[in-house]
Amino acid sequence: MHENPAVIATLLPDAARSAEAFGDPPEAVLLPEEEPLVARAVDKRRREVTTARWCARRALAELGVPPAPVPRGERGEPVWPDGVVGSLTHCDGYRAAVVGRAEQVLTVGIDAEPDGPLPDGVLDVVSLPAERARLTELSTADPSRNWDRLLFCCKESVYKAWFPLTREWLGFEDARIDVDPAAGTFTAHLLRPAPEVGGAPLTGFSGRWTTGRGLVVAAIVRQRT
Repeated sequence: MHENPAVIATLLPDAARSAEAFGDPPEAVLLPEEEPLVARAVDKRRREVTTARWCARRALAELGVPPAPVPRGERGEPVWPDGVVGSLTHCDGYRAAVVGRAEQVLTVGIDAEPDGPLPDGVLDVVSLPAERARLTELSTADPSRNWDRLLFCCKESVYKAWFPLTREWLGFEDARIDVDPAAGTFTAHLLRPAPEVGGAPLTGFSGRWTTGRGLVVAAIVRQRT
């Protein structure tokens, strides 16, 4: 597992720390306070949650933060130790955590997905007409990529970055994603009244994405200014 080159670290600024796993090592265990998270979970779900929390503690250690439980909040979001912001993700064959100190980083949102096309019917649910038109352009220019899955991945990272700041729901229709295929970046334009965050209106996010090793990965790390 550890011989695999890093994936998510390539997307992050210096203020963020990360850990990832491409499997479920035997040393990955939950803390007692986290056991309720998987009390009714099937084995696959238990392993995903367990290894993601193990990654979280490894990432926290990179910040100098001692091991701590990472429970769930009201919308299933991870609840981090005081003074820390972060995000978790897991999918088949991959788990990751990204954290930062709250004095430097405002919010984090990460998502990883299997690098395959979305199931039939999903794209229309998660995308806007303008986004679908852009996907057609991207697919024409480079049909080797699953642009629909990348769009979904970026939108998931947007929600994960948004919710800790606002404590409000954000629908797929509430953000328009523009992907830059050459730079490996994306911009999320929020299509709802902008809440004030940190003394300024929150109108969008910028992030980075990558593909490889059967994965699509997107990351937003909004630093404080």
